[in-house]
Amino acid sequence: MHLAYPVVLAVLLFSVGVYGVLARRNIILVLMSVELMLNAVNLNLVAFDVWLRDSLHAGQALTLFTITIAAAEIGLGLAIVLLLFRARGTADVDRATELGDPAETAEEAPTGAEALKGQAAA
Repeated sequence: MHLAYPVVLAVLLFSVGVYGVLARRNIILVLMSVELMLNAVNLNLVAFDVWLRDSLHAGQALTLFTITIAAAEIGLGLAIVLLLFRARGTADVDRATELGDPAETAEEAPTGAEALKGQAAA
């Protein structure tokens, strides 16, 4: 088998993943796109390991490590998404840019000159 086949497939998978990260607004779809990108990297690692005929199979060992890291990443990512969805009521990436509590209003937290006056007085 030629090396070009799995490499072309990996490039296509990685390209679809990059498009998904850049174009999607739903956090779940962004996480799925990141997983596609990681799978493309895994495919390249295994393909080059077979092509180079490595006696230690370092590419396959690194692939197992990458799969483990990807599983941990998706677990933490989904936990964060669930917390964000419970707090905000949406899984939209654009609305997830603010880090504060959604219950706070602009009246409760001082902004601008008021915050600077409060810091100067303290």
